[in-house]
Amino acid sequence: MTRLLTLGYSPCPNDTFIFYALVHGLVPLAGCALQQRLEDVETLNRLALDKRLDLTKVSYHALGRLRADYALLRSGGALGRGCGPLVVARAETDMARLRSRTIAIPGRLTTANLLLQLYGAGFNQVREMPFHTIMSAVEAGEVEAGVIIHESRFTFREHGLFQVLDLGQWWEKETGLPIPLGGILARRDLGADLIAGIDEALRESVAYAFAHPQEPRTYIRNHSQELDDEVIESHIGLYVNDFSLELGEEGERAVEELLRRAEERGIIPKCELPIFI
Repeated sequence: MTRLLTLGYSPCPNDTFIFYALVHGLVPLAGCALQQRLEDVETLNRLALDKRLDLTKVSYHALGRLRADYALLRSGGALGRGCGPLVVARAETDMARLRSRTIAIPGRLTTANLLLQLYGAGFNQVREMPFHTIMSAVEAGEVEAGVIIHESRFTFREHGLFQVLDLGQWWEKETGLPIPLGGILARRDLGADLIAGIDEALRESVAYAFAHPQEPRTYIRNHSQELDDEVIESHIGLYVNDFSLELGEEGERAVEELLRRAEERGIIPKCELPIFI
């Protein structure tokens, strides 16, 4: 009997690249069929909080509130160096001047917002909005600054905006570790054996995409919100890497350090359960 699993991931090029082989049946996931749901990452975070997805991409910030019900997979995530969120503004400024000012964020449970809060006190005057509208809001003066993610880091200068801070660069200097952005979770009640099989299938999906990089291109473009090919290539190159195949020891330490600091600041609740099954 085939088991139907609900799977959530974003329409961004890195996710459609990673999941292409898995959702098209090009790698085996014995006894299971997948029902896909493509949403922005903050929507996925909220769906996971409601336990509405069996498998899902989430922000690592959201993982801090999901550990009782979900376990982290070792494959398929976004973690690396030089790929963190950027704080941008209409004019050159610094972070000290942005304290107590309104800053647009792509969701309260995003890692982008978590990094902003970990950077220092006084940045809690935030306004949530879809990530693709933040640059326009900053440009129009609706907010003092914005925290941008995904392909926005390649296009913000076209909006006449200035980089105030690279939060990923700050994290790397602060910790010496890569920045964990988003990971793939599986509901703990799926059981250890099935979760291990899913993790292996996801690793094979990433490997397939690396081995056949042109094959997923039509699927990626169909979901890429009219991005041009150059931005799509840059996006995949930045967010899909060896950590996407396997977190490894360094990746695991980065995730643990992010959650430890968030717990220490009281941003996420403490949890005694292991991150992985």
